[in-house]
Amino acid sequence: MTTAQICIMIVIVVYLAAMVLIGAEFSKRTNNVGDFYLGGRKLGPLVTAMSAEASDMSSWLLMGLPGVAYVTGICDAGWTAIGLAVGTYLNWLIVAKRLRNYSSHCNAITIPEFFSKRYNEKSNLLMAIAAVIIVIFFVPYTASGFAACGKLFGTLFGVDYHIAMIVSAIVIVGYTSLGGFNAASTTDLVQSIVMTIALVVVLVFGINQAGGWDAVILNAQSLKGYLSMFNLHDVTTGGSTPYNAIKIVSTLAWGLGYFGMPHVLLRFMAIEDPKKIKLSRRVASVWVVIAMSIGILVGVVGLGMVSNKAIAPLQDSETIIIQIANLLSQNGIFFALVAGLIISGILACTMSTSDSQLLVASSSVSENILGGLFKIKLSEKAEMIVARAVLITISVIGVIIAWDSNSSVFDIVSFAWAGFGATFGPVVILALFWKRSNKYGAVAGMIAGGVMVFVWKDVIAGLADVLNVYELLPAFIIALVVNIIVSLVTPKPSDEIVCEFEEVKNLK
Repeated sequence: MTTAQICIMIVIVVYLAAMVLIGAEFSKRTNNVGDFYLGGRKLGPLVTAMSAEASDMSSWLLMGLPGVAYVTGICDAGWTAIGLAVGTYLNWLIVAKRLRNYSSHCNAITIPEFFSKRYNEKSNLLMAIAAVIIVIFFVPYTASGFAACGKLFGTLFGVDYHIAMIVSAIVIVGYTSLGGFNAASTTDLVQSIVMTIALVVVLVFGINQAGGWDAVILNAQSLKGYLSMFNLHDVTTGGSTPYNAIKIVSTLAWGLGYFGMPHVLLRFMAIEDPKKIKLSRRVASVWVVIAMSIGILVGVVGLGMVSNKAIAPLQDSETIIIQIANLLSQNGIFFALVAGLIISGILACTMSTSDSQLLVASSSVSENILGGLFKIKLSEKAEMIVARAVLITISVIGVIIAWDSNSSVFDIVSFAWAGFGATFGPVVILALFWKRSNKYGAVAGMIAGGVMVFVWKDVIAGLADVLNVYELLPAFIIALVVNIIVSLVTPKPSDEIVCEFEEVKNLK
């Protein structure tokens, strides 16, 4: 290994060790499953805001978003960022406070449990369906995070993919299984800071290496459609292709996914003081806008660096930040350490998502399927053992799924996002804001949304260009409509359920 690689590795090791130490510290404060899965509803406004957004962004922020901008320009990446920014803000504005109050009122510590208790559903069928959906989508989602870590270390240091992936998985599982939700949330806060520093350093260094901001803009302007919000640059022909209204609406629809993301919704449920949600909303919204804007700019600057011959043309556009970090590390020990921080930022994106997904999937199995559906009663100590055992088991399955280094595990991320958005989003909104909704509508809507994600993507989207939209949008609409219709044609909710709804609505 070179001196630069050794410096990068030292920073990464220190960073990973710090995450495990945080987990060990919070293990002393984790006394029951309520603490393990929801942190005892004691999250402060800053931790709530930053952990929610860090757990949401994943490696997409530092790899996927710059990669898209590098290849096609700002259009596709820009509309995606706008959709996600609007979705983030609306989720905090509309859902956060009501979900926090309602879940606390009915003493629910997981999303499936909230659905079940909201409708006073004794058979726990709704809880079981929601839990199964979470496991189906989150286990491969988590596997993609493990794979990202394995490929990152393999690319940087020539380390065997499988060894790198297993070590990364052990670290993530280590601090999450030790400290549970509080460890995951606190590490997410740290990771969001590391991600931000990495983005800023890469942007400033990249602009310098590209010959300055004016050179970056001149290079982008020379490429047809590159800086347009209504055209995609075609790298093959050197021309551009229109980005029509259908594509814009389809891309903006990514924002709908937030209403159904279990790992984000859990942060809302864990807030200590509902009155401070406004502060969390502001922090989260501002950070998301700044982070995604810089991510897009990094892609544009990266292309400027290629034009200026600072770096070689990329075979994989998503490695742009890694290439910039490598270039930075060649300027001495200090800059090599900074490059290590940048690489840690990529790890932070992946780890902050994986830890949250592991907790949600684990709670679905241990709390909602074993405890809710099969009525297995355990002591508090046994519950903690089962919770950690399930988390480790899910991690092992994730490693197995990601074992093939050539597998396209990342392809499932957008599909999983659509799946959660369509199955849970409409149910969450109607459960919180429509007192006439009932358990029959919730079950029907959830199933309709999940099925339509598959049907639209694999069958309908290919029938005509006008139907070739992101499957989340039509699936979300259909799930919402089905939920409403079924609720209206089936028996009304009981007076007890309606009374509880009114009590929660009046909470400040």
